[in-house]
Amino acid sequence: MPDQNPSESAESISAKVSDVIPIDEHEEDEVAENGKLVRRRGVYLLPNLFTTGALFGGFFAIISAMNENFANAAMAIFAAQILDGFDGRVARMTNTTSKFGTEYDSLSDMVSFGLAPAIVMFSWALEPLGKFGWAAAFVFACCAALRLARFNTQVGTTDSRYFTGLASPPAATLLASGVWLGSGYELTAEVSVFAALVTAFVGFMMVSNLRYQSFKGLDANRRVPFVAMLITLFVFVVITINPPMVLFGLAFTYAISGPAGWVWDHLKPKKVDAKLGESQARESVDGQE
Repeated sequence: MPDQNPSESAESISAKVSDVIPIDEHEEDEVAENGKLVRRRGVYLLPNLFTTGALFGGFFAIISAMNENFANAAMAIFAAQILDGFDGRVARMTNTTSKFGTEYDSLSDMVSFGLAPAIVMFSWALEPLGKFGWAAAFVFACCAALRLARFNTQVGTTDSRYFTGLASPPAATLLASGVWLGSGYELTAEVSVFAALVTAFVGFMMVSNLRYQSFKGLDANRRVPFVAMLITLFVFVVITINPPMVLFGLAFTYAISGPAGWVWDHLKPKKVDAKLGESQARESVDGQE
């Protein structure tokens, strides 16, 4: 019996399943090993399992927030971030990337890093503010959707070393860690107003044109100085001492790094121009003498 191509075997199985279950089978064009464009049936299981886990993390965060269990809600969002970081890597390592996986990952990100943080923040601090509170939460959710849509259309056309606007996972980290940190204290009107301002600010940072470091240039496979391991160990120890406070501090620092970099880039040329003007003035005076 001749050997059967694994992809062809999977397609035959999916065809038999679609005959039994009244669900349309997914089909998409895929580049084969010989470089030709072929049409495949079915989806890749492994990377989409990680995406589903990330989606469940966002869903569980919403349910936990509705039950006023904000610590679990924050940790569910963090778990979603970890799983979201694996699905793309697993797909590239196993050569199982697909258009379906890309779209599914984007929708999962919208739930886990757009809707979930907004609802968690609203359930904790924004609800007492009435329309102002839900407006701030909606700004964050809407900006997350716009950020993801813009990112999907700019893939492969921008500098991979930087993100255009604050990425949705660190934005979700800022809100989730803030809720986790603040849920241990008494909620006041001042805290609610501050939370609303931070929520709206983070939302606008996602749709801004500010540049943020993506850290994609870091190569985890190359050798590093031994002190790098000590620094990594120190970071883990600091996080374990007070996870919500440290995570909030790191996320807040990263969020303001975009505006800070923009201000620095605009102030630096002015200083250079001023120095050039002074040197040219001195040269003209020397020439007159």
